[in-house]
Amino acid sequence: MRRLVIIALVVVAVLVAVFALRDTSASRDVDVVIAPGSSLTAAASALEQAGAIGSADAFLTRAKLFGGEEAIKPGEYRITKGMDAGDVLDLLQSGKTLQRLVRIPEGMASILVHERLMALPLLTGSIAVPPEGSVLPDSYAYTRGEKRSAVVARMQKAMQTALANAWAKRKPGIAVTSPEQAITLASIVEKETGQASERRMVAGVYTNRLKQGMPLQADPTTIYPVTRGKPLGRRILRSELDAENGYNTYQRAGLPIGPITNPGKASITAALDPARTQALYFVADGSGGSTFANTLSEHNANVQRFYALRRARGEM
Repeated sequence: MRRLVIIALVVVAVLVAVFALRDTSASRDVDVVIAPGSSLTAAASALEQAGAIGSADAFLTRAKLFGGEEAIKPGEYRITKGMDAGDVLDLLQSGKTLQRLVRIPEGMASILVHERLMALPLLTGSIAVPPEGSVLPDSYAYTRGEKRSAVVARMQKAMQTALANAWAKRKPGIAVTSPEQAITLASIVEKETGQASERRMVAGVYTNRLKQGMPLQADPTTIYPVTRGKPLGRRILRSELDAENGYNTYQRAGLPIGPITNPGKASITAALDPARTQALYFVADGSGGSTFANTLSEHNANVQRFYALRRARGEM
């Protein structure tokens, strides 16, 4: 009889605990940080305070009865509406922490990368503007409280890896002689076309010009000293075209003294595998692409057609 009573009491206790747990589902989405070294009790308290569970005591009971031996893992977790204590415990034991993403688009200049990272309120610490061309455009995960310097370091490590891989696969006969020059050329390609299909052709034009000792005459390199990568918002001034500096490729032959933006993988690949072409010139075609030409007379005719199109649109 006594044994039956004990069994009955255990069953009742389990049923009471399970019933209590039914009322602990999260009523809304909530993010909770479980600090490193937190005990299960401390984690339960943090979850209750955040509104992720209804009762820390019920959560601990659930963990003791059904939680197994696996320890909870620190980090930030998103508890979604409807998750009960068992679901929350499983999540904490899985280590599937919340991943936030910051996106760096292809062709974003370093000054804008800096502004984007400094604007993220969950990151900590200050950073300097990264060297131009040192950040690989991509989406990067970060966690609450992480240092901005750590995020930048991941971006720069990704660029180093991507550049090393691309350099190892470079084609013979290219115009650049170092990974640093490759990034600089890739940055010009990145800024000169928004058409993925044109990248290798644009790289081919600049490769030809470099080999022949012609000035690149790339507008984005002229703009860079003026804005450091931000939009110019107007036409280039004659004084800017005539300016003597390390970036103005109208006034100097060869590459500028450094990159003018952070190029993506596709532009890096294009710089190291340019199209085989005789073209030396290109101009916008009015539809988002470019028209390429082998000779100056062909190019001038293309320019006049583009101007005529702009006049017809009322843009000139």
